[in-house]
Amino acid sequence: MKPVVKVWDPFVRLFHWTLAAAIVIAWLSADEWDALHEWTGYLIAGLLAARLVWGLIGSRYARFSHFVRSPAAVGAYLRDMLKGRERRYLGHNPAGAAMILALIAVIAATAVTGWMGTLDRFWGLEWVEELHETLANLLLVLVPLHVVGVILASRRHRENLVRAMIVGRKRAPSGTDVA
Repeated sequence: MKPVVKVWDPFVRLFHWTLAAAIVIAWLSADEWDALHEWTGYLIAGLLAARLVWGLIGSRYARFSHFVRSPAAVGAYLRDMLKGRERRYLGHNPAGAAMILALIAVIAATAVTGWMGTLDRFWGLEWVEELHETLANLLLVLVPLHVVGVILASRRHRENLVRAMIVGRKRAPSGTDVA
C-alpha cells in the first residue's frame, strides 16, 4: 500500500459537500419553494463566510495563501496540461485554485443578489432578479467545468480526488510533485 498524507481537513470536506448539497437544493427549490430557497441561500452565505475565515486561519492546504496563484502561473499550468506534462499538486493545482476563486465569487454574488431581493429597497426590481438568475445559471457552467477538471486530474495523476475530498487523504508526494 502506498503511503498517504492528510490534505483536506474535516472543515474543508464538510464545507465542500454541504455547499454542493445546498446549491442543488437552492437550484431545485428556486421556483417552487420560496422559503426553502431563501433559507438555503442564507446557509450558503454562512458557509462561504466561514470558508473565507478558514481560508485565512485554517490548516495548510485550506489557506488561500497556500494555493492561490498568479494568472501567469495558472496560464503556465494550463499550457502544461495541454501538453500532458502538468505537475501533481498535493493541494489544489493552479487551475483548480482559479476555479475555486471563480466559484466562491459567483456563489457569493448569487447569495448577495438573492438577499438583495428580500430587501424593501430592491424588492421586485427586475435587474436584481435577472442578475441573480444569471449568476445562478453561470454556476451551471462552472460546476461541470469543476467536475471535468477533477476527473481529468484524477485520471492524469492516477488518484481519486473525489475520494480524497471524502476521506481527507491523498497519496504522499514523490518526484516532481508539489507539496
